[in-house]
Amino acid sequence: MMLRALIALAIAAVVTAVSAATPPQSVKASYDVYRDGLHVATTQETYEKTGDRYQIESDSNPAGLLALFVRTKIKVQSAGTVTTAGLQPEKLDYGRLDDASKNVSAAFDWRARELHLTFDGRSETLPLVPGIQDRLSVMYQFMFLSTDKAKLLEFPMTNGKKIERYRYELANHAALDTPLGRLNTLHLVKHRDPGENGTEVWLAADRNLFPVKLLILENDGTKFEQIITRLEFK
Repeated sequence: MMLRALIALAIAAVVTAVSAATPPQSVKASYDVYRDGLHVATTQETYEKTGDRYQIESDSNPAGLLALFVRTKIKVQSAGTVTTAGLQPEKLDYGRLDDASKNVSAAFDWRARELHLTFDGRSETLPLVPGIQDRLSVMYQFMFLSTDKAKLLEFPMTNGKKIERYRYELANHAALDTPLGRLNTLHLVKHRDPGENGTEVWLAADRNLFPVKLLILENDGTKFEQIITRLEFK
C-alpha cells in the first residue's frame, strides 16, 4: 500500500507539472502510419506560433511497398488565432496532390458565426459552433489543456465536409513504448455511437500532452495506427 501511494504521488507530481507547462512556440513531429500492421505512410508536421497567430502543416507520403504503387500525397494546413482557451481555427485546407477533386476547405467566419465548407465541387454554409476545431488543429489543442480537463473532453470538430461532436474519456494512464522510448501517457477513448469509427489517442504526460499515438478502428475492422517517431519543441 505504501509503494502504491508513493507511485500515485509521483504520477500526480508529473501531472501537476504538465498542466502548468507553457505550450511550445513551435513543434516538429513525425509519425509512421500503419494499416492493419503494415507500414503504409509517413507524416511530417510543423506547428508555429507567431504572436497570437498559429500555422500547422501536415504532409503525408506513401511508405514501404505501398510507395511503389501509390502516388497519393496529402497536405493539410490549419491556420488561425491562439487564444487563452487554445487554438481558434480560421482556415483549413486538405489537398490531394494526385487528385484535386478530393480537395476540401473550411473557412471559419467568427464575426458572422458561419462555417463555409467547400468539397466535392460544391459549397455549404453552417452555423459556427463555439469551441469548434478542425481535423488538424484538434490534435494540437491538447497542448493547451490541463490534465484535469483531459479526463473528459467534449467538443465539435469539422473535417471540412460536416460538423461532428466528439466526446473523449480518460481510459487509463499507460506506459507506451515508442521509437522515442517509453512514454507515460494519458489514454483517451472516444465515445462511439452505432455506425461510427472507434478512435483512441495517447497523450504524452511529460511532453505538453502532445499526441504520440492515434488509433482508428473502422466499422469493417480495418485498423489504422499513427505512432510518433520524432518530436521537437521550441
